Amino acid sequence: MVERERIHSVAFDSPEGAVEAAHLFRAHGLEIRDVHTPFAVHGMDEAMGLRETRLPMATLFGGVLGCCLGFGFQAWTHAVDWPLNIGGKTNLAWPALVPIGFEVTVLLAALATVAALFVRGRLLPSLTGRMPTTQPHARVTDDRFVVLVAERDGSFSPARFHKLCERLGASEVLDAWRVS
Repeated sequence: MVERERIHSVAFDSPEGAVEAAHLFRAHGLEIRDVHTPFAVHGMDEAMGLRETRLPMATLFGGVLGCCLGFGFQAWTHAVDWPLNIGGKTNLAWPALVPIGFEVTVLLAALATVAALFVRGRLLPSLTGRMPTTQPHARVTDDRFVVLVAERDGSFSPARFHKLCERLGASEVLDAWRVS
């Protein structure tokens, strides 16, 4: 069953207005679905109540895995699979293994970061044929700062919401249906 929720789009002319709106909407118990801005706005993460990202953990995991695989494969090759005595050095001359070990570490850390970004951002291709959502406001990539507020239950009061928007000095308030 497809559940529908009502999304209210509130546009502002300045980034400060959008940050203030996010603070005020959260203080009044409204759910902020997303904020669209033409550039990154300092303080918006805190205003929306977003957690700190766990993307560095994926990078660390990929880096540690790459380091273990890079050094491990070279050590196995030099000591077990094809041991060669070159210039009287031992089979495991660790300084010679550092460049390749470092490169594999960086490679797997980068690949793990990109994979985690795709998974966490739900950017993987969809097999359901669902169409991508449209922009909430036509000028959001130019000069508008748009806060999307979700109306999920009966406790949402449109009159109270519109009074908050007037108090904040919103340049435009739009209502639209969205399939979730």
